[in-house]
Amino acid sequence: MTLPLNELAPDFEAETTQGKISFHDWIGESWCLFFSHPKDFTPVCTTELGAMAHAAPEFARRGVKVIGLSLDPVESHIRWAQDIAASQGMAPTYPIIADPDLSIAKLYGMLPASAEGDPSERTAIDNATARCVFVIAPDKRIKLSMTYPMTTGRDVAELLRVTDSLLLTANHKVATPAGWRQGEDVMIVSSVSEDEARTRFPGGWTAPLPYMRIVPQPR
Repeated sequence: MTLPLNELAPDFEAETTQGKISFHDWIGESWCLFFSHPKDFTPVCTTELGAMAHAAPEFARRGVKVIGLSLDPVESHIRWAQDIAASQGMAPTYPIIADPDLSIAKLYGMLPASAEGDPSERTAIDNATARCVFVIAPDKRIKLSMTYPMTTGRDVAELLRVTDSLLLTANHKVATPAGWRQGEDVMIVSSVSEDEARTRFPGGWTAPLPYMRIVPQPR
């Protein structure tokens, strides 16, 4: 199983396409989007890494660092980046972690502890569950996790949407409804009492249900 929400994201040291990092130090005081891939030179992952390269400036504008992981050596990642640039119009501008010994994938529960073998001999199917996304807060705790099948590409616009929600709700006592987009109304969280709500939201709220208090998005 992948790690539960609010669990401390495990720290590690690793080689990446941009040099060696210590993960927690690399995150620093930022938010982080950490996403994994089972194998280099796979078709769906190639499109995802390209899409994330195009979206990286949007994440940076939000104060979110992006980092990928694939279960092959750095040298393979560098060759793969050439294919990504050629087919997707842009190579990754963010680091891609090398995990040829599978240690990070195991640390994050993406693969069972018993997984082993030479990365060149392991197939994408062998590593199929290394298709995770984690959003990690500055306190290094996991605030979102998702796992995708190999045949379904990730929607970067959705990752931006949920990141916007996480950033907003980390700073204000609100929750975002289904399908919420930046600028739309939000809901006061249930833990906020009526007295506190009146202080925090002096403009009042609408309540279509006794437990649903809708307010404009805080700025």
